[in-house]
Formats: sequence, structure tokens, C-alpha cells
Amino acid sequence: MIRAVQPGRAGPRSRRVLVTGSSSGIGAAIALRLLDSGWEVFGLDRVPATLGGPRFTGFEVDLLETDRVAALVDGLRNISALVHAAGFMRVAPIGELDAGDGRDMWRLHVEAAGYLANSLAPRMSEGGRIVLIGSRTSSGAAGRSQYAATKAALVGMARSWAIELAPRGITVNVIAPAATETPMLHDAARGAIAPRTPPIGRFVRPEEVAALAAFVLSDDAAAITGQQLVICGGSSL
Repeated sequence: MIRAVQPGRAGPRSRRVLVTGSSSGIGAAIALRLLDSGWEVFGLDRVPATLGGPRFTGFEVDLLETDRVAALVDGLRNISALVHAAGFMRVAPIGELDAGDGRDMWRLHVEAAGYLANSLAPRMSEGGRIVLIGSRTSSGAAGRSQYAATKAALVGMARSWAIELAPRGITVNVIAPAATETPMLHDAARGAIAPRTPPIGRFVRPEEVAALAAFVLSDDAAAITGQQLVICGGSSL
């Protein structure tokens, strides 16, 4: 029997997703949420992920080692979604910027997103999904110019890819949280630049970011593409 495909909705697609940064923070929360929803999850992490179960496969790799990552990704088949959540923050005011920190953040946040999507998107079937984890600071934040620049670049890339991939029903979006309760929030590398508590009186929870990611990856989000979806707890008000 031939099943009709509803207008605006992709046909059957695999539920296999590649998640970077699945060993901690937002990436781990997203991986767990997707596993609970029946996805098969492949994690790329510099530190081994502790997620268990038959539907999780973890690879220990530094995303800056492009040749190794390329070999791993090339060996994966039927991946229908990419979530790039790996990241780190280094802060400094103008006059004290460290070129090495800026370069490493750019390579991990932007270049890694580029070569992962470049490898996977051509092989994705109709209805594929690409989700990049950005930041509310993409609009600018004192002392975080280098970090903000990398997250702003993700928005430009996502919108460009969204235009290119729309005819194939593949969506590309950025989820941009404000300060989220993750190990990065308490990283000593933040120095004296402390995170601000959002107006809701608490930091964003990783599980809240994961819930939005799960929706954006679903068939119900097929008409959402090229967007920066901000979760800020009122910080943008």
C-alpha cells in the first residue's frame, strides 16, 4: 500500500542523529532527550560520554582533528539530523584579547559546524534537520566579543544553508540560550565576568534547551527554518 505524504510534511526518514558535545551540559541533555524519544544517537566528544544503552554510540575525538572526524562521519550511514552542541567560552575585554582563544573558539563553533554539515547534508534525505547551539550573546556582550562573534557566525551560516536546503525539506536552525546551568557556567576561565541571572530568577536548564531541540528535530517543525530561537528567561526584555 502506498502511503500519501501530507503537504509540507516529509515522508519516512531515519531517526539517527549525530550530536557533538554529548558528554556534558546541553549536548548531554539533548542526547538523553532524543534517546528517550526513540532516536539512535551517535556522539562525538573529546571526553567519553557516559550515556548508555544500545541506541547510543559514542566516539572519543577532538573536533579540531578534522581528518579523524571526517573519517568517522564518512563511516556513518542514514544520518538524518545533526546537532552541533560542542563549545567553550573564553572571555576578555578589548585590549586583552587572546588571538589563540579566538581562533580555537572559531574552529570549534564555526569550522566544525561547517565541515560536519558539509559532509552530512548532501547525504540527508528529505526531512533532514540541522540544529546549531548558539547563544543569546550573538548580539554582543561586554568582555565576550570573540565568543559572541563565533555564535553570530552560526546564525549567518544557518540562514544561508536553510535557503539552499529548503527545496529538499531539510531545515537548519540555531537555538540560542542565555546563561544555562551547565559546567561552562562555572568555568574558571570566565574570570571576573560572572553570568547574569535572567529575570525569571534562575538560569536556563539544559533540559529546557533539549526540549526545544527535540521539537525542532520533529516532523511538526518542518516549516521552521533559518531561525535563531532564543531561550533567555526574559534576559532579552
